[in-house]
Order: sequence, then C-alpha cells, then structure tokens
Amino acid sequence: MNSIQRSDVVVIGGGQAGLSVSYHLRKHNIEHIVLDAAPHIGDAWRRRWDSLRLFTPARYDGLDGMAFPGNASQWPTKDAMADYLASYAKTFDLPVLSGRLVDELRIDGQGFRVQSGRETFAAYRVIVAMSNYQAMRIPDFAVELSPHIRQLHAGQYRNPAQLDDGTVLLVGAGNSGAEIAKDLASTHDVIVAGPSTGEIPGSATSFISRHIVVHILNGIVFNHLLSVDTPVGRRARSKAVGRGVPLIRVKSRELARLGVRRAGRMTGVSQGMPVIDGTVQPVENVIWCTGFTPGFDWIHIPVFDDHGEPRHERGIVPAVPGLYFVGLHFLTSMSSAMVHGVGRDAARIARLVAHDLSDNAADPFPELATI
Repeated sequence: MNSIQRSDVVVIGGGQAGLSVSYHLRKHNIEHIVLDAAPHIGDAWRRRWDSLRLFTPARYDGLDGMAFPGNASQWPTKDAMADYLASYAKTFDLPVLSGRLVDELRIDGQGFRVQSGRETFAAYRVIVAMSNYQAMRIPDFAVELSPHIRQLHAGQYRNPAQLDDGTVLLVGAGNSGAEIAKDLASTHDVIVAGPSTGEIPGSATSFISRHIVVHILNGIVFNHLLSVDTPVGRRARSKAVGRGVPLIRVKSRELARLGVRRAGRMTGVSQGMPVIDGTVQPVENVIWCTGFTPGFDWIHIPVFDDHGEPRHERGIVPAVPGLYFVGLHFLTSMSSAMVHGVGRDAARIARLVAHDLSDNAADPFPELATI
C-alpha cells in the first residue's frame, strides 16, 4: 500500500492564490503543504501566449510581503510574472510540491484524502487555491468544422506561427480575443465574433489612465465597491460570473485601426464553415476565446451547484467544515481572482484555519463521518 503523507493543511494549487495562502499560513505557523500540478512554479503563466502582459502595472502585481521588481508603472510580461512567483516561493521558503496533479479530493471519517498519482495526502483542512477557469470551454459544434480549419483554444495559442495562412476567426470578444486579435493583425486577416463585453474608459497608454484610473479601479472599485458587501457589487457579481470582463487595454477603436473586423455571434456550422448571424463565413483558422469551465470534477464532495460552481460563503463551505476556496472569480470582490486582490482573501482564510485548528485539533472531523 502507498504511504500516506499527513499535514494539518493541504493547499491545492501553486499559482498566485496558493502561494499567497501559503505565505499567510506560514505567518500563523501552520504546518501545510502546497500541491501544484505544473513542473515548475509559474508555469501557468509561462504557457500563455508570447506577447501577453499583465493588465495592471507592476505596482499592483506583487503578493503580500514582496513587491514586484522593476518599473512600477510598466506592465510586466507573463514570463516576468512567472519568474516573480518562483522567486516569491523561494524567498519565503514555501512548501510547494511541484508536479503533483491532484486526481481526487475525498472525505472519510478521519478527514480529507487528496490523491495525486500514487501519492496520498491526508489533512484536517484543505484549501482549494485555484481559479474557476481550469478546463477549456469549446462549443459542441466545433467538431463540425472542416478538418482543414486550424482550431485552437486561447489557452493553447502562443504566437501567429501556429496558424495557417488566411483568415483567423476569433470567437469571443473579451480581453483574450482583443489581445490575440492585436497580436495577429500584422500577419493575418482577423475577424472577432461575439457580443461586446464593454470597455473600461480611457486609453491604457495615457498618463491619467495608467496612474489615476488604474488606481481608482484597483484600489477602490474592484476591492470595495464591487464586493459582496455592497448592493452594486452583488448585482455585478450575478452578471460577471460567466461573462467577459470589459476590455482593459486593447479597445475596439485600436482593433479597427489595425484592420480587425467585428462580426456578430457564431451560432453554428454549415458545410464545415462557421455561421455568423446566419451567414456562412469561410475561414482558415478558428481560435476559441470562449473562456473556461470550473474543471473541479476531481473534487468528489457534494458542494457544487448546477453550473459546477462551488457553493461557498466568502470561500467557506458551510456544508463541509474544513474545506475552503481562494482565488475564485468574485469570491468576495471583483479583485478576488486578480493578483493584487487575492492576498486579502488568503489572509482571511488563513486566520480562519488557524482558529479552527486551535479549537478543534483534538477531534477535528466528528461531523464528517457520514459524508
């Protein structure tokens, strides 16, 4: 039989959410381990498209305890973010075990069981520190497209060299679609299909936008105004879950100047080609900028709604004491899944875990035996 590695807390996910949780657990002297599926810390950022930069200046891109290096007003590259996360884990000696893809999370009468390949981890508490964007969402009718059409999801796109010559259809008009459209505009004929997600006012390159608007959005609007504590935040949350965020950096006017064409919604396939607003659109490439699904099918605990989203209250799962979430979209505010906002949720959950362990260390799971 495989040996069982025991810990007070297992954190699942070694991205910015998991590292932030680990940092705050360490401040409370809580024994824990962090399981990350990637071979190296930061790989989730390294795998994204080559030209990607963060959507906030560096002054907002550091986690608690360690500022992001370099020019505070510049947008870091995705590789710089990956290197920062690796440096963060090393600086604070965080107990990350890389290359541990979690296959199952279950409960027995003694606590949580986390299975990763042939390794089993047991814990009194588990914190799932991941976004709810884990599995690529692609429409069912994608399989009806001609085999001669090159298809990629935005999560698979790296650079224009991956695509065939000819027209590229980007299905999805959010930030990923806009950024990739700009990346492709100099090498391909580009069409962006899908309803508008809106745009944040102002030019991302102007002084006012980069220093004043960004500060208001990140420091006030995303953290406090758009939160579960305010009526406007609760209304925004119900609309934001499952929808794209308004365009932040690349706006429709810039795309039009670059020759990118806008189209309506793709509704299906006819004769192997996309159908957009009832018209067949011949293309050579399709990139699905259609987002992600939660991808939590490895959690074998009944805590999900009909959409596969965890039922929680500010990251706490009332039905399963000891199970927590950090990093979900709009966990407590619009900034919960953002680098600059995840620390607040991580610190709060770490305090709750510290309190729970101190109160229940002798018999932490009596209520879970029947689950």
